[in-house]
Amino acid sequence: MMKHAIGWLRRAAVLLIPTTVLATPARAQNGLVHPTPPPEVRAARRVGPIELDGRLDEPAWQAAPPASDLIQSQPNEGELATQRTEVRFLFDDDAIYIGARMHDDLGAEGVRTRLVRRDGSADSDELCIVFDTFHDHLGRTIFSINPSGVKGDAFGPGGASADLSWDPVWEVKTRIDSLGWTAELRIPFSQLRFPRDSLQTWGLQIERLASRLNEESQWAFWRLNESGGPSRYGHLHGLEIDATPARAELLPYVVGRFVNVRPDDPNDPFRQPHELDYRMGLDLKYLLTSNLTLTATINPDFGQVEVDPAVVNLSAFETYFPEKRPFFVEGGGLIRFGSLWCFFCSNTSSISLFYSRRIGRVPQGNGIADDAGEFADIPESTTILGAAKITGRTAGGWSVGVLDALTRREHATVMRSDSSRSSVQVEPFSNYFVGRLAKDLRQGNLQVGGMFTSVVRDLSDPALKSRLSRHAEALGMESELWWAQRTYHLLASFAVSQIAGDSSAILRAQQSSARYFQRPDRRHGGNGLFTDAYDPSLTAMRGFAGYARLSKESGDWLGEISTNIRSPGFEVNDLAFLTRADYIWMSANVLRQFTEPRGIYRSMVFIAGGQQQFNFDGDLTDRQIQGFFDIEFRNYWEIATFWIHRFDVFDDRLTRGGPVVRRPGLNFWFLEASTDSRKNLVLSTEPFYGCNFEGACDYSVNLDITFRPASNVSISLGPTFEHSESSAQYVTAVDDAIATAFYGRRYVFADLEMKSISMNTRLNVTFTPTLTLELFAQPLISSARYTNFKEFDAPRRLAKSVYGEDVGTISREGRSYTVDPDGSGPAESFTFDDPDFNFRSLRGNAVLRWEFHPGSTLYLVWTQSRSDTAPVGDMDFDRDVDALFDAHADNIFLLKVNYWLDI
Repeated sequence: MMKHAIGWLRRAAVLLIPTTVLATPARAQNGLVHPTPPPEVRAARRVGPIELDGRLDEPAWQAAPPASDLIQSQPNEGELATQRTEVRFLFDDDAIYIGARMHDDLGAEGVRTRLVRRDGSADSDELCIVFDTFHDHLGRTIFSINPSGVKGDAFGPGGASADLSWDPVWEVKTRIDSLGWTAELRIPFSQLRFPRDSLQTWGLQIERLASRLNEESQWAFWRLNESGGPSRYGHLHGLEIDATPARAELLPYVVGRFVNVRPDDPNDPFRQPHELDYRMGLDLKYLLTSNLTLTATINPDFGQVEVDPAVVNLSAFETYFPEKRPFFVEGGGLIRFGSLWCFFCSNTSSISLFYSRRIGRVPQGNGIADDAGEFADIPESTTILGAAKITGRTAGGWSVGVLDALTRREHATVMRSDSSRSSVQVEPFSNYFVGRLAKDLRQGNLQVGGMFTSVVRDLSDPALKSRLSRHAEALGMESELWWAQRTYHLLASFAVSQIAGDSSAILRAQQSSARYFQRPDRRHGGNGLFTDAYDPSLTAMRGFAGYARLSKESGDWLGEISTNIRSPGFEVNDLAFLTRADYIWMSANVLRQFTEPRGIYRSMVFIAGGQQQFNFDGDLTDRQIQGFFDIEFRNYWEIATFWIHRFDVFDDRLTRGGPVVRRPGLNFWFLEASTDSRKNLVLSTEPFYGCNFEGACDYSVNLDITFRPASNVSISLGPTFEHSESSAQYVTAVDDAIATAFYGRRYVFADLEMKSISMNTRLNVTFTPTLTLELFAQPLISSARYTNFKEFDAPRRLAKSVYGEDVGTISREGRSYTVDPDGSGPAESFTFDDPDFNFRSLRGNAVLRWEFHPGSTLYLVWTQSRSDTAPVGDMDFDRDVDALFDAHADNIFLLKVNYWLDI
């Protein structure tokens, strides 16, 4: 799908460069651009039949005037497109029809096409039609097509980011002929959202990519260094749409699953090597009005077809995985809060109020069941009894998104050592609610909105009562303002949170890695309206978060300043994703872009800036300066690189609840290089190298290879080797009254050397636009070696003493270390297990997807996973590969069929 239509971010590791920027409309005369009003075209009522065959030979098409005269954005910005495009629009009571002729000077020989699955990146010729159906200068309803008939569609209502998971039911036929290629589309009005007016004008953008020339052209034109989007679209007039009657879509499904696994323990009575099960359910979409949709699900299938990658996480923080379940992904743009924009930023995040993977998660009381007996039969996930959401826009310009879900009380069956069995509750009956409302003002240049979330649990079980909050709420407000012809941009958001429950549950939240209230040297604190002091008796915790960014978004010189704040008591993990609170972050960048091709380059970008962060005690916890450079060459190869210099700062998380210590500064370099993506063989690499001032170095080398041996086959290989080192990896903490500087505890660290090698492998075969086969495999080998066990000499200092060299003694027996921290002194010795490990994993799946009827799909899925660990800290490739393939494979076979019914 063309990048101008959906907005895009050029990225390099932690870098984000928004280029969804807008400008002065213009038209081309004599090959040059001159400012004029936005282009216009009129739709005609269909008179006579239309046979969807891609020929465009019906007389009805001649009644519709064409939209033409597209203007290049690439490679010769502002000149008329070299390949003529004509697009016509017809409508009847049920649908809008689009007929497009894409001329090519070389006829059929000039057309470049590939077969990929729906919404896939084809790197071929493409036509993209974008509607702003509410004409609010914000929304985007996107339909794209290539000469092979591959569909792309996305929905970005009310300024939200485009949702690629949106798969409406529409039809298209394409043809390649002596003049180029054609496309004939029929899009039912029932699949679109629009006002109730009988006579309508929609915003319209038409974009075309002529792949062999790498020529991108637009109907409504703006320059590359200007802001663009729905506010600069042209106009589609003449649509006469009667009030759409209430309509319903039903999607019943059935899933059969066969599981073949090896139990971890052969004596486990709950693990069967072979299991066969099935389930059925129903999804419903009901069109309340032409612009509001009710989506509901009964006994939903919230399994995901694609597997999560394997990761090795040695931090105290949770790993984030993106949502892949269709019910939550589709329409997610209307139930989101807290955008984060930056030209360059690192180690920061938006204000998250909703992370849908909290709904239906792995039961949170697993530890209770594990502690209750020798074996436990624990549900894989929490059953979602039902979920419903209402999304859309009102005639008054309000965007609405409401979601509610109920999850079942879950139990685990536990067998004790005496073979007796009992039931243990591991997840309470819970209700999850999310509501968002936003209003568009000043012709889309101002948006204000708010979101409210709530989680309510029935905590009848004492063990769960001590672990989970009884209820949790969050309320957020946000606004976005553009001015001076959308040259300047202000983005701001603010949120408050509250959790309440038993004092034991609130204590767990206070002690979590997000804030470590128990840190003995915390100076700031008070529990008034917002919570900022450690108190084991608390039954509620409240906090706030804020974000603001002021930027210049158009022109050759751009700039930004921003700040991001989380108070210590801010806690939203019941229904959102938060790894860190207690910080005040600030950033500034200046950017220079060169969008006019000159010399060896087509475009070039320079960025310079910096950022810093304090906690609420006033400790400097981050400070960096950075530089970035990106260049696209005339041959469409691209190189991007950046450098970050971080200074010595305080670290209030490294001791995991202990006093603040010091973290050394570092220098970090990153490089990204890629070849022309249109070619059959595409190469890219993203190596990096960095060292801190104590000599611990990280580096990575990789090569991503994409090979297309045929127009419908794509093979991707991504070998990666990573080496990382830490001069202060947390190991453990022990009580010691002698360690008075650290408030009676010793915090043990080590030098850590980690190595990992992986290979992301994909094979995609597209037999037809509706029949695809996708295979994915990720082998991973990772090792971790701990040496030079040590402790900090004092809080708020960088110096450390190594056991057995600088202080005390250390000995090893078997898999345990014994440390006497002061030798002949009064401190007691302590032991800990050798943390060295070697982890091997192989995850993969195969997915056959067939859309056998519009909106109806059959999935055949095979998933295999195998893993193995060893108590060694080195990596031996031959040994580890043999061990990986000797590990038992767990296989899951799944067949899912759904059928779309339009009522």
